[in-house]
Amino acid sequence: MERTYNIPLRKGFQKAPRYKRASKSIREIKAFVKKHMKTENVVLGKYLNEEIWKNGPKNPPSKVSVKVVKEEDKVKVELIGAPEEVKVEEEVKGKKKAKEKTPEAKEEKQKEEEKVPKAEEKVKVEEKPKEEPKEKEEKPKKEIKVPKAKDLAKKKEPAKKIPKASELKKNSKNQKG
Repeated sequence: MERTYNIPLRKGFQKAPRYKRASKSIREIKAFVKKHMKTENVVLGKYLNEEIWKNGPKNPPSKVSVKVVKEEDKVKVELIGAPEEVKVEEEVKGKKKAKEKTPEAKEEKQKEEEKVPKAEEKVKVEEKPKEEPKEKEEKPKKEIKVPKAKDLAKKKEPAKKIPKASELKKNSKNQKG
């Protein structure tokens, strides 16, 4: 059985503190589906979960459109428009088993395995051409010599005497006249 619902979430999550609103929305969806599909086993889909949490825990959407599918005891809830997962592996395995029953099929399978290298061999082949990257040749860097405090003290010239205001006045009078 398959149904679509527009589930209102705002009334439910407004009763919860802001930091728990997305979690409360998830619980509201499960409660809604349990009530309408009359079952206890509810599984939420990946894309529905991402839609609820995309704006963070404090700001979930106010309503969500979902597709609900009931299979035996399980109810799956997924966002409308979400891609569906198809189980291809089971069909392929079933066909291979049918081929293996005949002796001719076994021979064909052995020939195919001989033609196609095994996964281990492929890994070995791929590893051989790949060589370790050579270390880059380092160019000699220009060394900047930072003088030490001792050297600075030796080179230090004696401090110039700072003239006093009265000396400056005398010098300025002498230069004018």
